[in-house]
Amino acid sequence: MLYAADFRKIARDALRGKWALAVGTGFVAMVLGGVSRGGSSNGRGDNSNSFVFQELSSSFWVFITVIISFILLWALITFFIGGAVELGYCRFNKNLIQGTNPQLKDLFSRFDIFFKALGLRIVIAIFTFLWGLLLIIPGIIAALSYSMAFYIMEENPSMGILDAIGESKEMMRGNKFRLFCLGLSFIGWLILCVFTFGIGMLWLVPYMNASFAAFYLEVSKSDETLA
Repeated sequence: MLYAADFRKIARDALRGKWALAVGTGFVAMVLGGVSRGGSSNGRGDNSNSFVFQELSSSFWVFITVIISFILLWALITFFIGGAVELGYCRFNKNLIQGTNPQLKDLFSRFDIFFKALGLRIVIAIFTFLWGLLLIIPGIIAALSYSMAFYIMEENPSMGILDAIGESKEMMRGNKFRLFCLGLSFIGWLILCVFTFGIGMLWLVPYMNASFAAFYLEVSKSDETLA
């Protein structure tokens, strides 16, 4: 049985010589949502200064409104396309671990089931939220149980949404704690990324996702059970 250190080593070995590709692909995946904002006046001079201040203030709030609107619009866009991108990112990382020619275009390889991917993302979010209402721990357990659903659907595009979730729950039976420990093993790197103002995430995201793909391939025995 493999553990966190083993999956991280598998990921590092797979990333050797492919960091640029992995960082670029991870960045695109992140951008596309694929890896869950006067006073009274006593004279002419005061009126002039007040007018300028009001104009600057008005321009500032217009700028802020435009920025917030853009962020909200982009969040909405990435929410809708992120499911399909996440399926593609699963494929990319599996190809990376298996050494089968990972490419940036893998990110867009599952747009043929766009609405099913969106549905899977919505259903998982709802289920996790509802479990999270009970307390934090049930929410974490639910998220771990559903964590393999995107990998499963990527390999089995004809599978239904609830079937993929059910398959993930079965696959994670007895494996949730190992995945939790794998995720927890990156906490030190996450803290270091804070001191790089988030720039370190460009390298940490592909490292983590490659490790999770290695975990999936180990627990699924996909060549035997899902072929």
